[in-house]
Amino acid sequence: MLAPPVNAAPLIEITDLTKVYRGGQRPALDGLALAIRRGAFFGLLGPNGAGKSTLIAILCGLLAPTRGAVRVLGTDVQADAARVKSAIGLVPQDLALYPTLTARENLAFFGRMQGLSGARLRERVAACLAIARLEDLADRRVDTYSGGLKRRLNLVIGLIHEPQLLILDEPTVGIDPQSRNFIHESLRALHQAGMTILYTTHYMEEAENLCDDIAIIDHGRILARGTVPELLRVHRAGTIVAHLDTDLPDAVVQQLRALPQVRTGRFAARSFVIESDTPDAALIALTEILRGARLPLVSLSLGAMNLEQVFLALTGTRLRD
Repeated sequence: MLAPPVNAAPLIEITDLTKVYRGGQRPALDGLALAIRRGAFFGLLGPNGAGKSTLIAILCGLLAPTRGAVRVLGTDVQADAARVKSAIGLVPQDLALYPTLTARENLAFFGRMQGLSGARLRERVAACLAIARLEDLADRRVDTYSGGLKRRLNLVIGLIHEPQLLILDEPTVGIDPQSRNFIHESLRALHQAGMTILYTTHYMEEAENLCDDIAIIDHGRILARGTVPELLRVHRAGTIVAHLDTDLPDAVVQQLRALPQVRTGRFAARSFVIESDTPDAALIALTEILRGARLPLVSLSLGAMNLEQVFLALTGTRLRD
């Protein structure tokens, strides 16, 4: 695969995307706008219920939006879903495998579902087995595989038809470190070969190490967008992140909110994030409040030093909350 020209049109273009589920109290997606360039390794991060799964379903033509437009490779997803689906490889979080079939049979089945047959199908099955390093296990039933081997097969099923866009929804959840590293190496190789990848994960270190572009989403809106260095630079100054050993009483939360040095504050049971224009003064004031309430600190940091702290500062929650 050749790398696209620098001025190439975005592979994904999303405009004013809104999705309201029947009976929902708020939109799952709320006027979301996003463009993803060809050849990107794009990380989509957000807490549970942020709208990631809804966005992926609409991108793949599996769900109709309430309002807005989504174009993949210049094609409107709703106008020509079949063409878009042929260009996308989806690797879902839940394993999409037939356990009583072998790896070879699984790949052949999904290849035929994508319109492959004959010599071309056999070629792609062999190529995918090689990518997953499952050649020696190709004719074993999948229900005899370990969790890591199943994840490998789940990955290459999404590659059977050589898609231009690979979408992965938490592809490394619940697997051992060796299998996770194997999947990371495979994705890096695919990306270096020119494939565009859209990646969701609950592991911040994965996003930091793999993705060259990241969007943080919550309540159906993009809160921040950029590379990891850009996000850290923007959110470094004025951010105070604290973790405590016990729950924060409501009275202490009110005291912290009322500090004149505090611009905004997000509070969880045992942590909080404060934004301040005078962070040094805010640090002194808040530590006095905590000391007076006899609340022991586990950690206290000034400035977003990693992607998890940026995420916490923007959403007020951890990814698994």
